Amino acid sequence: MTVVIEPRTARQLRHPEKQGRPDTPIQRKPQWLRVRAPGSSGYAATRAIVREAGLVTVCEEAGCPNIGECWEKSHATMMIMGEVCTRACGFCNVATGKPAPLDPTEPARVAEAVARMGLKHVVITSVDRDDLADGGARHFAQTVAAIRAAAPAATIEILTPDFLRKKNAAEIAIAARADVFNHNLETVPRLYHSIRPGARYYASLRLLERAKEVNPAQFTKSGLMLGLGESRDEVLQVMDDMRCAGVDFITVGQYLQPSRKHAAVERFVPPEEFKALAAIAYAKGFLMVAASPLTRSSHHAGEDFERLRAARAALDAV
Repeated sequence: MTVVIEPRTARQLRHPEKQGRPDTPIQRKPQWLRVRAPGSSGYAATRAIVREAGLVTVCEEAGCPNIGECWEKSHATMMIMGEVCTRACGFCNVATGKPAPLDPTEPARVAEAVARMGLKHVVITSVDRDDLADGGARHFAQTVAAIRAAAPAATIEILTPDFLRKKNAAEIAIAARADVFNHNLETVPRLYHSIRPGARYYASLRLLERAKEVNPAQFTKSGLMLGLGESRDEVLQVMDDMRCAGVDFITVGQYLQPSRKHAAVERFVPPEEFKALAAIAYAKGFLMVAASPLTRSSHHAGEDFERLRAARAALDAV
C-alpha cells in the first residue's frame, strides 16, 4: 500500500512557538563535526522504501548528521505517531503543533518496512503525544507486536517519550517487551526549564527505573547532549543518577543547533573529552557507553546492542 504524505507548505511554520524568541548565534562547526552529504545508492534505496511505505523517520525530522552513513546501511529510525510533536523543546528540530489522529495502519507499515530492509535491529521512536490519554503507549506496543510478527529475528529498541502524567502508560510500553527500553534524559536538571520545558527530570529518571523494575532482563538506555552550558560535575551526577536507576547503556553526543530560534551551542566539546567521559562511565558500571561528538541514540544501535548483550553475558559468567 502506498501512502502519500502531503508536504509541509511554506506557510506552515515548523516551530511556530519559537517565532517570538530572539535569534541566537550559530557557531561554525569544527572539523570533527563535519560529515559528507548523503547521496549513495544505499541511501537512495532506503529513502525509497521509507517514502513508499509512507513512514516518518527521526533521521530526517530531527536533521541527524549521521543520516547518510546510516541509510547507506539500510538503518533508519522510524518515528511513529506522526511528524508533529505536542512539546516545544529548546533543542529539537521536530515540528511542533497539533498532531493528526493516530493511523491504525502504521504499526503494520513499519513492520513491513523493517522486513523489507532486512533489519537485524530496529529502533522505534516517536513524537510526544500529550493529546492522547496514554501518550501513545498502546501504539508503541502494537508496533512492537507487528514487528515481532513480520520480522521475528529482529531485535527491537524503543525510544519513548516520558508519558508524563499518563496513568499506567509506562507499564503498557514496558510490557511490550522490546529488547531495549530507551528514554533520553537529554541534559542536566538545571537546564530542563529552557531545554525540556514540558518534561521533568526526576519523572524521566523514574521511567527508566520503572522499566528495570518491571523487567530486569530488559536493557535500559539513556542519552545526554553536551554543549548546552552544563558543567562536568553536573554530567557526572547525571551518570550517577542513571546508574542508580539501573540504566545499562549511556550515549553522549554533541548538541547541534537546528536554527537561530533554538538553544545556542555554548561550546563544541572536543573528541578527547568524550573519550574521558566514556572511561568514567565504564568505571561507574555502565555495560555499554557510546560517547563522541556525532553519537546519537540510534547511531550504530545494532552493533552496540550486540556489544551490550556480550557485556552482560561476560558479567553473568563471572
